Amino acid sequence: MSFKWDHVHVWSCEIADAPGAAAAKLAGLARAGANLEYINTQRLGNKPGFGVLYVAPVTGPTQVRAARSTGFIENDALHLHRIEGDNEAGLAHRLTQQWELAGISLQGLMLAVVNGKFVGWVAFDTVHDANQAAQILADLGVAGPPS
Repeated sequence: MSFKWDHVHVWSCEIADAPGAAAAKLAGLARAGANLEYINTQRLGNKPGFGVLYVAPVTGPTQVRAARSTGFIENDALHLHRIEGDNEAGLAHRLTQQWELAGISLQGLMLAVVNGKFVGWVAFDTVHDANQAAQILADLGVAGPPS
């Protein structure tokens, strides 16, 4: 079993927790030709009425200008990685269990399966955690499922 593991450079901005707020922010990126692969919103628990919008990728000077002009900033605090590979029963459990045993805390996790392949995004608190998680993922890919 093999996996693909890519670092995702994330941009984010605060948005109102209201209909159309995300669409308004995404409009500028769309006009700049952004082909976004990652879009995530979350309400801010400590700031009722507001949320945060995360997007990636933002590439090239036109998209960067559009992102900045609509309030997006580069988010270096979120160590986000995209993972994909062949799916099999119990894979998510084995992977997250190994990360747990290594003491890695997840900031966020989203996995989905389409046509026998899984794709997901996982966020870590530190670069060290992300690197350690990548090694565990690689070891699972080589070793296969436990007997």
